[in-house]
Amino acid sequence: MIPAQRLRTDERAFTSSPTSVGLAREFTAKALLRWGLESLTDDIRLSVSELASNAVLHGDGHEFVIRLTSDNHSVRLEVQDGDPRWPTLRLPSENAISGRGLHLVAALSDVWGVDGHLPTGKIVWARFEIVCASHEPPEHTSPPEPDRGTRA
Repeated sequence: MIPAQRLRTDERAFTSSPTSVGLAREFTAKALLRWGLESLTDDIRLSVSELASNAVLHGDGHEFVIRLTSDNHSVRLEVQDGDPRWPTLRLPSENAISGRGLHLVAALSDVWGVDGHLPTGKIVWARFEIVCASHEPPEHTSPPEPDRGTRA
C-alpha cells in the first residue's frame, strides 16, 4: 500500500538583522522536530544559516521569509528576500571571509535554485530528500551520486 501524500508547510517572516539568523535556525529545527524529520536538521539548519545571512547582508534592509514545505519525499527550504539580484556561485580566494555559503548549500542539498518573486525580490530554495531506512539500497550496491546542480 502506498502511503497518502502528506504535505506540511510552515513559514515565518524575520527582520533584517543578524540576530534573526539564529531565530531562523531555531524556527527550522522546531518545524523539522514537529514533522519527525530530525535526521535532516543539521543540513537544513546550516543551509538556513547561510541563506538567511545572505538575505540580511544583501537584502537592503527588507525582511526575509523562511518557508519549509515537506511531502513524503523531500523538504523544500525557501528563503525569500526583497533583493532582486540573484546569487551566483563564485570561487572565493583562500583568504576570503565570505563567498562559500552557496557552495555549502549546494553540497548539503540534493538540488537548489533561484526563482524570481514579483514585484521584486527572489526566492532561493534548496531541496533535501527524505531517506527512509526501508528505501535504502542493499549493502552490496552503491547509491547513485545525487544531482547537485543549480537551476536558474
